[in-house]
Amino acid sequence: MIKNNTLPVVLISLTLISLELAWTRVFSAEFFYSFAFLILSLAVLGLGMGALAIRLIPGLGHERSLPWLMLMTAVMSLAGPVLAFRVGIDYTLLFHSWAMVGKFVLTSGILASAYFFGGAALSMLFKRGHENLSRLYMADLVGAGFGVLLAVLIMNLLGTPVAVFYCGLPVLLGALLMMPRCTKVLPVLLIGAMVLLGTKADTLLHKERQERGPVGYTHWDAVAKVKIYEFSEDYHGLEIDNAANSPVSAFDGDYTLPDSAAAIFGIDVRNLIEQFDDCSFLSLGAGGGGDVLQALLYGATDIHAAEVVPHINYLMTEGYLADFSGNIYQDPRVTVATEDARSYVRRFENKFDIIYSLSSNTFAALASGSFAMAENYLFTKEAFKDYWHALSDDGYLSMEHQFYMPRLTTEVIQALNELGVENPEDHFAIYNLPQMRRKLLLLSKRPLTPEIRQNAYWPLTAEKHEQIHLLYPALDEDKDNIYQKIVNEGWQSVAADLPIDISPCDDNRPFAAQLGLWKNFEFGNLEKVSPYEFRGFPLAKLLVAVILAVSLVLIVPLNLLPYLRGGDRLRAVPWLYFFMLGMGFMMVEVVLIQQYTLLIGPSIYSLITILTTLLIFSGLGSRFSPAVGDRLPFVGITLWLLADVLIFPWVAATFGGMTLAARMTVAALLIAPLGFFMGMPFPKGGRRVGELIDWGFAVNGTASVIGSTLIILVAFVAGFRVALLLSALVYLAAWALLSRKSAWD
Repeated sequence: MIKNNTLPVVLISLTLISLELAWTRVFSAEFFYSFAFLILSLAVLGLGMGALAIRLIPGLGHERSLPWLMLMTAVMSLAGPVLAFRVGIDYTLLFHSWAMVGKFVLTSGILASAYFFGGAALSMLFKRGHENLSRLYMADLVGAGFGVLLAVLIMNLLGTPVAVFYCGLPVLLGALLMMPRCTKVLPVLLIGAMVLLGTKADTLLHKERQERGPVGYTHWDAVAKVKIYEFSEDYHGLEIDNAANSPVSAFDGDYTLPDSAAAIFGIDVRNLIEQFDDCSFLSLGAGGGGDVLQALLYGATDIHAAEVVPHINYLMTEGYLADFSGNIYQDPRVTVATEDARSYVRRFENKFDIIYSLSSNTFAALASGSFAMAENYLFTKEAFKDYWHALSDDGYLSMEHQFYMPRLTTEVIQALNELGVENPEDHFAIYNLPQMRRKLLLLSKRPLTPEIRQNAYWPLTAEKHEQIHLLYPALDEDKDNIYQKIVNEGWQSVAADLPIDISPCDDNRPFAAQLGLWKNFEFGNLEKVSPYEFRGFPLAKLLVAVILAVSLVLIVPLNLLPYLRGGDRLRAVPWLYFFMLGMGFMMVEVVLIQQYTLLIGPSIYSLITILTTLLIFSGLGSRFSPAVGDRLPFVGITLWLLADVLIFPWVAATFGGMTLAARMTVAALLIAPLGFFMGMPFPKGGRRVGELIDWGFAVNGTASVIGSTLIILVAFVAGFRVALLLSALVYLAAWALLSRKSAWD
């Protein structure tokens, strides 16, 4: 009989969490993050289904099944992603035909299989070791916490595609240790297959696409897939996660030669830079260094290049692009910061004469798990307040974007009003760049004069109207535009007539990319679905609805099947209790991952700090759960969530300008106590139901997917604070269920 056998639990959890993170990176970069969210959320449902199988198939839960379940977890961790790529699904045509729906179902089932076998193994261990559940659940959570570190380490050392195959190594080693001697050859052979697949990972985990040009370099780690296109001898393109692009211009390092003077920039800020004798210039998301080169050529004396992807800065400082770009990052005037731009800008006050942002955006989620829809704190109301504080008395913010400008306009107006700026409408201008299909915001610390508006970039002449012209304040012939109306009438008065959501985003609801509205949903629009929402189709909300529908209509009824069989059964109250715990834990986890990214910055350090702290301290809470009463965990969770709702904005504002190490420390200190309490409720319920914990674990796993997707929908509409309050109510409901002791007998 298996008792206190924590090692298999640790090894299984190590594999399952690292798989989720590695798969998220692969599918996010190759298929776009919203589709990765869909497919992996459904795949994780396999965890609960595996646990349910232990309850429904008695023979599967025998002790001798454990090494085989672990072996099959490893097998499908290797085969799953390869098969998923070979199915050939086109997610933009997901609703186009029943054949494509069939491919989607097949892909979901393939990816869910690793979680199915892993969930069955965990459930069997919990069932057979239920008397020591607090230790086993601790092993599960702590193993998952270290799995985060393992996934990041392997992705950064070996590359993300290779990591996808090596994440199955912990559970495979566990199978090797536990299998009878006569069958140990199977895991040994599988290790060989793992090594072989790893050598072909880049080919096996690659979606065929029409490349924009000759690819000269590719690198893929835990943060981003970086690709360099060699368009010509003078021009390269830097692409991030097959979505975001940044130009790289060849430069010989001689600022006096004609080739330097002839450099062509998408948006020329020479006239702004030359207003200052000693211009301090900040590039938000420096990418391939085009912003930095422009600042150097036009005489800026203090240039800061903030870029969140570490490998891009490596390429520009000493790697593949260093010589090509003229080693501009080695210029003594340049300070290179490998950090989120928002975190970086909060360190400075009255510092920069020009803050420059050229499409500073990412359309791919970081390795934050399959339950994250990428938030963006660069484009919120509070962000504009930070930019304002960081500007010198005569400073300018120049921010260009293709999709978000209506929202940015509303946020600028709100930010300046809240800052007490007199006549906010005099401090900014909006330009249209028709040839680039971009909009451009110019924000000034001092009121803009007509001369500055007319000459900030290029002279606004009739000949250049198709190149650049003002949308606000607009000339008479251009006055009937959304930006002029937003300023004159307010965004609320024009929102109803627009196909996109222009409601201002703030740090409590930072989903700038979620522009779609339900009113635009029509079945006819499902023929081909764009991953971008700039036309107003509510893709993110639709995908959340699909996950919820699958979970509620198909998976929840399956968790009721044991009631149709004889033998011991969970009563209604315990069933609901484990359901509430599954929802509550993931609701809190998802919000914390996205919320604390504001404090730390959207980097791999956020993931390590937030998720590892939460999981490891939850494990410690599980270990000590027998020593505390039933009330304390729920009171602790509720009070901590209420405190977070009240003080987090102050925390972010107070500590956001500190060093990265200090911000990580503050985040860990705030998350650890909450995690400690969150680890207690599951083993408390588990000790009451005994061997029925396999069923409880199945219900918990299904509810975790429902909770994680439901809370994202809540965050989209009402923000993180309401989402946390709802999470607290879920935990209070669980407490009420646990308190009904007679209903557990």
